[in-house]
Amino acid sequence: MSESNHDYDPKAIEPKWQRRWEEAGAFATPEPGERPRFYCLEMLPYPSGRLHMGHVRNYSIGDAVSRFQRMQGADVMHVLGWDAFGLPAENAAMKNNEDPGRWTHSNIRDMRGQAQRLGWGYDWSREFATCDPEYYRWNQWFFLKMLEKGVAYRANRLLNWCPNCATVLANEQVVEGKCWRCDADVVKREIDQWFLRITDYAQELLEEIDRLDQWPDRVRSMQRHWIGRSDGARVWFGVEGDEDPIEVFTTRIDTIYGATYLALSPEHPRVAELVKGLDTEAAVTAFVDEQQAKSVADRFAEADDKLGVFTGRYAIQPFSGEKVPIWVANFVLMDVGTGAIMSVPAHDERDFAFARKYGLPVRPVIRPVDGESLDGETQKEAYPDYGVVENSGPWDGLKSAEARKKMAAEAEEKGFGNATVNYRIKDWGVSRQRYWGTPIPVIHCDDCGPVGVPESDLPVVLPADVDLSGDGGSPLSRVESFVNVDCPRCGKPARRETDTMDTFVDSSWYYFRYVDPKNDGEPFARSAADPWFPVNLYIGGIEHATMHLIYTRFWTKVMRDLGLVEVGEPVDRLFTQGMVIKDGAKMSKSKGNVVDPDAMVERYGADTTRLFSLFAAPPERDLDWSEEGVEGCYRFLSRVWRTFSAGRDKLAAEGSAVPADMSSGGAALRRKTHQTIQRVTDDLGPRMHFNTAVSAIMELINTVAGPAKQDDVDAGTAFALREAFEVLAKLLSPFAPHFAEELWEQLGGQGLVATAAWPEFRPELLVEDEITLVVQVNGKLRGRVTVARDIDKDGALAAAQAESNVAAHLDGKTMRKVIFVPNKLLNLVVG
Repeated sequence: MSESNHDYDPKAIEPKWQRRWEEAGAFATPEPGERPRFYCLEMLPYPSGRLHMGHVRNYSIGDAVSRFQRMQGADVMHVLGWDAFGLPAENAAMKNNEDPGRWTHSNIRDMRGQAQRLGWGYDWSREFATCDPEYYRWNQWFFLKMLEKGVAYRANRLLNWCPNCATVLANEQVVEGKCWRCDADVVKREIDQWFLRITDYAQELLEEIDRLDQWPDRVRSMQRHWIGRSDGARVWFGVEGDEDPIEVFTTRIDTIYGATYLALSPEHPRVAELVKGLDTEAAVTAFVDEQQAKSVADRFAEADDKLGVFTGRYAIQPFSGEKVPIWVANFVLMDVGTGAIMSVPAHDERDFAFARKYGLPVRPVIRPVDGESLDGETQKEAYPDYGVVENSGPWDGLKSAEARKKMAAEAEEKGFGNATVNYRIKDWGVSRQRYWGTPIPVIHCDDCGPVGVPESDLPVVLPADVDLSGDGGSPLSRVESFVNVDCPRCGKPARRETDTMDTFVDSSWYYFRYVDPKNDGEPFARSAADPWFPVNLYIGGIEHATMHLIYTRFWTKVMRDLGLVEVGEPVDRLFTQGMVIKDGAKMSKSKGNVVDPDAMVERYGADTTRLFSLFAAPPERDLDWSEEGVEGCYRFLSRVWRTFSAGRDKLAAEGSAVPADMSSGGAALRRKTHQTIQRVTDDLGPRMHFNTAVSAIMELINTVAGPAKQDDVDAGTAFALREAFEVLAKLLSPFAPHFAEELWEQLGGQGLVATAAWPEFRPELLVEDEITLVVQVNGKLRGRVTVARDIDKDGALAAAQAESNVAAHLDGKTMRKVIFVPNKLLNLVVG
């Protein structure tokens, strides 16, 4: 922008500074040295084709923090990669008859271009996509290590199954109980798949939530609930006429004498066996089929309508020997507990509703500590609280806590139960019958069983010649050249595993790879990782509070146990930004309310687009989209440039000393400048109050505008003007970096403002020369007077008596007492 051009022209300056940053390597990650390190990380985006304003907000937050930390003297790591495997690419391939790799990399090129046009300061030399074999070979390496350690295992589980497509479906692929692809009814089917033993780490994951004191409370609560520790007891109920008992888990063994029926999940493996050959077999089978045809979401939605069927079999309560009927019920889920519950209607609302509906007994066995016994015949609702045990034989009179402890001990002593801990979280099923994912590095041999692929044969690369017609089963299973291999152990013909890994595997450790992305001998060198971890700041949406953020914590602990890293927790501080809202709803393609950032950059410039996303709302709250707000940010930057253009010929020479005789106007401007440095520094630090930081900068430009537009200024004001504009260039750099660079260059600044030192405020310049003194007469506010700071009592009294309203209330009265609080208050007591 030429010296004579008074207009702000983002189309001219933004490409210029993007080139300069690239040429200078301004955002390259330095080798760790003596300076403090700051690892700023945003959750990596899926390359769906285009960035949206939600991306702009998320990554502009990270960029502002990174630029601030760099200017404060930290060695900064700030990298962007691509979460490139997943369903959308496979869907696009089927829809458009296009290779998912080409589709993905084309989108990455487009989105990288958008990111660079927005001026985000990433170290692009460390960029990678998770679909690159150079990356996913290490997914496979980790899997083999987990297989060696017993963390990875294969088991048979109930999964969503589309009979038409002949494939397993992830929960997100089931829409209202139907297949997302063909609209067929989805059923539950037992399938062999691979799991990771996240439950082995459940207690550590739970305990260390308390140490994550820089994570949002909401996220920590969600993780506690997701892990879901329950202290209770495992109890085996015998089955009449059968040697094999049924295991239940209960947190209330003190209520076991009130169990009047057992309820099994429709998916419980014992159901078919229990009813085989009985008159009830047809009814139970029909009920089970009906329930299994429903999605888990539908089952939950219908849980208020308690449905069940009697099996015709009876269980034996192990303490008393009482027979209780065995039912199958829709509200019991196989993946919660053991899939079987002892139902105590008097003390559980769900069991109570079911019992009343089907005429089953309600037997109270707990009474309130200071209350009367309950009557099961007249009871209107369950009593779920703790109390005193009754109607329970030898345990009568014990309080619930003591009864739970003693009854669990007796169950263990007699061999029909024990105290235990149960977790809601289940082992992580990582098998997916999809193409576009990491191939699981296992070979199935009839003689040797599942055998890990030798490390020397990694990566197992996805074949290119794959039929993605969606005609059923895993696409890889139809590629004979991929499937048919020799067993690496015995050399006999064998078959490759044709499932691919859950894409959450890709995102569980990607940011460790950022520290050493070109390493072809290991996932990353520990010497490269340890200096940068834990991550100082991780930024992403609240929707990732459980799965991704649980999985990445688990993965880090596994890596620690493998000796790859020192840390057990990967992230010091988590920040969850709010959504971008338009027309009352979150921006999304499905709602048709997406704003294209490219259109905003074309019209207003990248700096304006970034500035709006940071200024319009506190970053943790939702942001309401407003193009008027964008226009307002553009006007602000234009005003800063016009103000600079008007005042540049009045600035003191670069490097000038502070004048010995500083004028009052110059002193006032310097005071405002240093107050602004303090405010913006505080707001850009741990507070991350970007909106108030921008407000402070706007206030400073209001103060600067006056002297900048004067015809002539004194030496003190000229010095203060140069200082103010130099400070403005630096303070604006995290928010509007191209604009800041141009302003810095026009001021004659050395080098890039992106790598310049952050300004420091001088404490002595923060103090106002004048203060406002409150004046009371007989304790009531009668006026305010502006006086010199630290004025004495007599001077304050004289100033107060000269104020017209105060003088009117003193007229004709005798001064009895003068109460003076320096720099705050003067109270005149008169009579």
